[in-house]
Parts: sequence; structure tokens; C-alpha cells
Amino acid sequence: MIVTVTPNPSLDRTIELPGELVRGAVLRARASSAVPAGKGINVSLAVDAFGAETLAVLPGAADDPLVVALAARGLRMHAEPIGGALRSNVTITEPDGVTTKVNEPGPELSADEVAGFTAAIDAQADSADWLALCGSLPPGLDTDFYAQVVESLGEKRPRIALDSSGAPAQGAIGRVEIDLIKPNAEELLELLGESGDADALEADPGTAAALACRLLDRGVSAVLCTLGSRGAILVTKHGGWVASAPRIEARSTVGAGDSSLAGYLLADAAGMSPAECLRRAIAHGSAAAEQPGSTMPGRADVERLLPLISVSELDLIDGQAFA
Repeated sequence: MIVTVTPNPSLDRTIELPGELVRGAVLRARASSAVPAGKGINVSLAVDAFGAETLAVLPGAADDPLVVALAARGLRMHAEPIGGALRSNVTITEPDGVTTKVNEPGPELSADEVAGFTAAIDAQADSADWLALCGSLPPGLDTDFYAQVVESLGEKRPRIALDSSGAPAQGAIGRVEIDLIKPNAEELLELLGESGDADALEADPGTAAALACRLLDRGVSAVLCTLGSRGAILVTKHGGWVASAPRIEARSTVGAGDSSLAGYLLADAAGMSPAECLRRAIAHGSAAAEQPGSTMPGRADVERLLPLISVSELDLIDGQAFA
């Protein structure tokens, strides 16, 4: 089973525009929706939509609108009670797939609430094939919270996936062993302290793979780096692979990266090869981009794209990648 942890979940309102976003203008929305979200929740929703077993762990009171909405969707979860209300975020999508997000900081957790949340993660991890630690941290959690969670699990820990950025990611990488991280191009540069152009990196999978290899010396076993519409690369201590994304009509990129992570974890849990895990990660992410708002793709959406994706092996020599 895939267990996800979302310390800072949100009720996401998505507004679809009929045209380009214009600052300072009065715009009429084509459609709008409000759904429970957050990186880990999105991963669980993608796994659930595919028909596989998952559990989402998050903070939140039983009557919080986000928790109520998740319960209404039938997602299996453990919501650890807190006193504050969970945050709300706003996402604006344009017809060409460009997405603008405004995120609130989230509720501040007390020391007792942090302890209860950590204990809940520890208890639920017992049944996990993968434990995915995802997203930002709300006020009240230390920036090394993810490292603390992994350390608390001890020898019973399942495989650990990390999908975060900034201080929360930096607080874990190099301190604890991580089986998989899933940055995008911008996040990869940030993790390595590089100031390069993310768009240029997306177009250069060899360089992206060479950069990703540097994380393998910091306690990371595999790096899945998504390259936007150009696909993704995967590097491990045993090899590297690159795959291009299929040509699709993108409606919204909200949750596409989270769906990619779900695809990888599902494939790996099923015992598939690294190359096939990469292919399925791209299929899940691309299928999510075809959906409106933050809708996650079903099994048929993913399987339709699988034949359109090819994977090539990269030659990795002394931390350098050559296509």
C-alpha cells in the first residue's frame, strides 16, 4: 500500500479562465471548483483513481471542510485532530495549460499537535510499501520535520519518497536515507544550489541527469526529475533513463507532478523495472494534464497513453550522463 503524508493540506479552489490571465482586469470565469488537495493527498487520489490501495495521513479536525470533502470522496485517510482550520488555496488555469497558484501558509500546529501527527505517521507506516512525504510544512513544524519522521521510524521504515522543495527538502536530504525524490527542473537546481535556467534544463535531459547524479552521493537512491512537457529522467545508482512525454492537449497542470509520482510508486510496488516505472510516471502525469482542474486520471486514461511513450537508457559515467 502507498501511504502519503501531507502536513499542510488545502481546500483548493480552481478557476478556469476562457482566455489569458490579465493583471488588474475584471475577468469572467468559465468554470470553478473546490476540491481537497495538497501534494500527498493528490498522490493518494491518483493512486485511488487508478484502483490501487492507499492511505492519506494529514492533520485536520473531523468537521474541517477539507476532511469532510475527502470523506465524501471515499478516500481512505487518517486525519489527526488539530484546533485550527486547514488552509484554502486558489489556482487559476488558462486554456493553454498555464497555471497560477496563490497558496495560504496553513494553520500553526502546537507542540502537542506536532507530536500527535508524528505518532500517527509512525503508526500508519507499518502497513506501507512506500511512505511518500509530500509538500510544504505549516507553521509550527521544524524545517527538518521530514528527517525527524524518517528517524522516528527506525529499522521498521518502509521505502521513503520525498516530494518537497526549499528548506523542508534540504532538511532531509543528506541527513536520512531517501529511496526516491521527485523534483522538477527548477527544484533540482534549487536542491543543488545552482542558478541555471529551468527551461533550458528541461530541454537538456543529459545535463539534468548529470545534476541528478550528484544527489546520489547524499543518501538518495533514485531521482525522478520531471521536465514539464518534455518528459522526465530517472537516475539511480544502477543506471539512468530518459523518456519524452506524449503529445496531448493540456487542460491543467495542477497535480500532474503528483500523479507522476503516483505512477512511479504504483509501478515500483508492482515490481516493474526502473525504465517501466519512468514510463508509467510520464503516462500518469500526462493523463493528469489532460484533465480539467485537479482531476486525477483513471486507469483507462493512463493506459491509453502508455503505448505512446518510449524510454531510452542513458550512459552514466562518473556522475555524468550522455544520451
